[in-house]
Amino acid sequence: MKVGVLVVSINLVLDPLLIFGLGPVPAFGVAGASLATAIAIMIGVAVIMIRMSRHGLGYDISGFWKVRARVTDMLKIMRISIPITTQQFVFVFVYWFLIRIVHEFGEEAAAAMGIGNRMESFSYLTCYGFSLAASTMVGQNLGARKPDRAARCAWGTVGIAASLTFIISIFFIAIPRVIAGVFTNDPQVLGIAADYLIILGLSQMAMALEIVLEGAFGGAGDTVPPMAVLLPGAAIRIPLAYFLCFYLDWGINGVWWTLTITSGLKATILALWFRRGKWKLKQV
Repeated sequence: MKVGVLVVSINLVLDPLLIFGLGPVPAFGVAGASLATAIAIMIGVAVIMIRMSRHGLGYDISGFWKVRARVTDMLKIMRISIPITTQQFVFVFVYWFLIRIVHEFGEEAAAAMGIGNRMESFSYLTCYGFSLAASTMVGQNLGARKPDRAARCAWGTVGIAASLTFIISIFFIAIPRVIAGVFTNDPQVLGIAADYLIILGLSQMAMALEIVLEGAFGGAGDTVPPMAVLLPGAAIRIPLAYFLCFYLDWGINGVWWTLTITSGLKATILALWFRRGKWKLKQV
């Protein structure tokens, strides 16, 4: 967290400096934003490496570069990580097509989607943080041979994340035009963005369930169930969006409803699968 704050702070300072220039520093324009990000990240990596070499993690890892990885360990890592990597690739691929559909309804729809995505990031990043917490607690308790406590930690984390996203949902549904008005005064964009926030507000708690339980499965090393649920859940968005937008003539709202419907389905199936408890028996 500390390194993340440092990286963002450096980026905030370097962005205007390298984009617009100041004194002897030339103006790089758009390229300056990329350069600022690269410099900030490299500084962050350097800080992490220094802390690691100075026992900053709480245990000695000096000389870790001399350690040779074992093939069996690498295969285990691949077995756990490949399902997660695969679903992330599919998610990005599907989103390209959804953006293509959105652009069929004009630049105003694309702008509204940008506003909605920025606002939804409050929920997403909140859930992602709790997902990491759930992963840690589940892994720790399974390692201590306390599977029931691991389950309580997972469901408790879901409850906290869902409560926070419920509050965000209230704002999305109650004052969508006020929220969108922070970014634009274009009446057409405002209208589309307001619909987006209202419809997406219905799925924020489902997002919490989906993301946190995905982390809990990951903490147990059981990454296949999330992939089995999230891959088809993402892939179905393309035909469903086309069907709702163009065959049922819901317009751009068909895309927003596609996101909400599929989020609810994925969250429900993932919750039922997690409740079965077979992840408690997973051997890593």
